[in-house]
Amino acid sequence: MTLLVQKYGGSSVADADKIKQVAHHLAQAHKEGNQVVAVVSAMGDTTDELIALARQVSRHPPEREMDMLLSTGEIVACTLVAMALRDQGLEAISLSGAQAGIRTDAGHSRARILGVDTQRIHQELEQGRVVIVAGFQGVTEDMDITTLGRGGSDTTAVALAIALKAQRCEVYTDVEGVYTADPRIEPRARRLDEVSYEEMLEMASYGARVMHNRAVELGWVYEMPILVASTFRSGPGTLIHGGANMEVRNKVRGIAHEVDVAKVTLRGVPDRPGIAATLFQTLSQAGISVDTIVQNASVERLTDLTFTVSRDHLEKALEMTKKVAKQIGAGDCLGDATLGKVSIVGAGMQTAPGYAARMFQALYQEGINIELITTSEIRITCLIDEKRVPDAVRVLHKAFELEQA
Repeated sequence: MTLLVQKYGGSSVADADKIKQVAHHLAQAHKEGNQVVAVVSAMGDTTDELIALARQVSRHPPEREMDMLLSTGEIVACTLVAMALRDQGLEAISLSGAQAGIRTDAGHSRARILGVDTQRIHQELEQGRVVIVAGFQGVTEDMDITTLGRGGSDTTAVALAIALKAQRCEVYTDVEGVYTADPRIEPRARRLDEVSYEEMLEMASYGARVMHNRAVELGWVYEMPILVASTFRSGPGTLIHGGANMEVRNKVRGIAHEVDVAKVTLRGVPDRPGIAATLFQTLSQAGISVDTIVQNASVERLTDLTFTVSRDHLEKALEMTKKVAKQIGAGDCLGDATLGKVSIVGAGMQTAPGYAARMFQALYQEGINIELITTSEIRITCLIDEKRVPDAVRVLHKAFELEQA
């Protein structure tokens, strides 16, 4: 008997009719002789609505209470799926993250999974039940509810697939797989049959919203294949795994983009050892994740330091950076929340020249100014005006001929 772990995103359970469709999908898998564990996200925009509600009653909601509040979105969704399954004549049970044995650290709003006790899930499966687990959440050693951060249900599903020794983790969403670009921006975007963990991690980290980067990283570490497919349309989807086909192919696999970008620039930074460590340690202790970092050449032993954060961290990052600036005798601290990122990603790029030049030339011909550039072995990212991001996606998709298989 095959054990399946399936995950359904918020758009897949957005209303009663869609929940019934998900239940039918799960029922079909169970009737084919499989043991089925499903992880569900909160319905539609529930999480955003709960955040907005919290901010109406509190200017600075405590993170612990926010986790308690936000965890209810997934609880609602998983109980409704279980009810719909029972109406179809199947035994089903809903479990919170804590009941499913998902243990985390105490990092509220960004908790990390420490381990999974699968005893309760196995007991329910042995009783012939379909098990529906609330994604995005877990419990600390002190029994405090935690959440895993945005996209945390993906991480829940992959972690459960690993702990339960499933053959693969299946992620069902409102798209048919991983595309060469966002098809809502570039209609000629093409679905990829397969993509490597490394490529998918870069794409997820730099704007591809099909999978969360932490889930991809977890799958890569434990070599858990992940299938991304549509909830509502039949099709092969995209397999994320460790192998790559050996046929000659375009070395650029996809265009990723992101508009949740803010830039912080600290001017007149003294050029001496320990300055960067002081600043970024302070930001880290405040729970602020920093992405791109650029430091200009020193002039008269003073330099400018620029880094990027997500927009919801900009206010806090500016506050912390200004405090450090006073301590170290730096100058002005400026913020800019009008930027976006566009990236080309592909494992083959690391062994072939010319990709950066081709990217920069395409953006130049489109009249798109590049603010900052950051790279890895398989990715080149440009920070640009957020209003030009859709133009950049389309022109790069064309420049690298990604519409061709």
